[in-house]
Amino acid sequence: MKNKKYYILLILNILISLSCFSQAGTGLYRFLDFSPSARTTALGGMNVSLADNDITMLFANPALLTEKTHNILSVNYANFPAFMYGTASYGYNLNERNYFGLGVQYDDYGTLTGKNENNQDIGNFYVKDIALYLSYARKLSEGLTVGITAKPIFLTAEQRTSFGLGVDVGMSYQDKEKDFSAGLVFKNIGAQLKGFYSDETGQYTETLPFNIEAGLSWKLSHAPLRFSFTLHDLNRWDLSYEIDNARQKEDLKKVNFVDMAFRHAIIGVEFVPSNNFYVALGYNHRRAAELSAANFKSLAGFSIGAGVKISKFHAAFGMAQYQSGLNIYHFTLATSLEDFGL
Repeated sequence: MKNKKYYILLILNILISLSCFSQAGTGLYRFLDFSPSARTTALGGMNVSLADNDITMLFANPALLTEKTHNILSVNYANFPAFMYGTASYGYNLNERNYFGLGVQYDDYGTLTGKNENNQDIGNFYVKDIALYLSYARKLSEGLTVGITAKPIFLTAEQRTSFGLGVDVGMSYQDKEKDFSAGLVFKNIGAQLKGFYSDETGQYTETLPFNIEAGLSWKLSHAPLRFSFTLHDLNRWDLSYEIDNARQKEDLKKVNFVDMAFRHAIIGVEFVPSNNFYVALGYNHRRAAELSAANFKSLAGFSIGAGVKISKFHAAFGMAQYQSGLNIYHFTLATSLEDFGL
């Protein structure tokens, strides 16, 4: 018990120290905040506490690599209106305490046509974002795991390119007897190393979307229900923003304390009658508050999904509504390579 307390205090000190090197704010490379899988999409878009055989959780918290993610391969695709988005991930365990993960996250806006000030074609160009995830987790005790991810980030737009380096540091606690788990992660610690342009002061760079997230997940003892509660943007309280076309400051609706508090929270619930099937629901209050349109019926903020094991594959589907008429559909396919003798 004494060693366990020492580890927890040491980890918290390291995490707090690392966070001092990042600035709170919106930041660049916003695609890093997109949901990495259909399951996460269905649970509201974020989760840092679920610790099972889901290899895609390494994108959320590297400490969620477990003994069950060994040799698991997953691919994901989502249909955003203006671009293609997806992830791929793989887990490998060196032994019972040392876990590794590899992931890639990308979006692709396709081929765009460039125009000059006279509306003349000046050729086609591409806009793409990609981040590589190199993750490592170590099990310190029966319930406590810590993890770290290094992720080089690349962005290309027309003839300009950008390069950044981010780090995620997280921890996970599990009580298997009580079906309880908790997670804490400091995401996107780092900086843009190469900006899109330079000025008289030198290279112009921006911050990464630094975020502190924490969450709990627990399963009821006598019912096939698992609940998740996730808090995000803990490094900044005020998540409101000004409306550019507001005629006067008085036109801006102020967000009260309770509303602002709930904008930091995401609630998810899963119906899990077996390890081979689940149905999930989620609610993201910030998304609901910001994207609901006046005089339009909308389920903005709500999400739903399901997953099933078919033969050697786990297939999952998730849907989230951002506003009336705008639904995001997310698909996941995962398998254990050991089922194929690999």
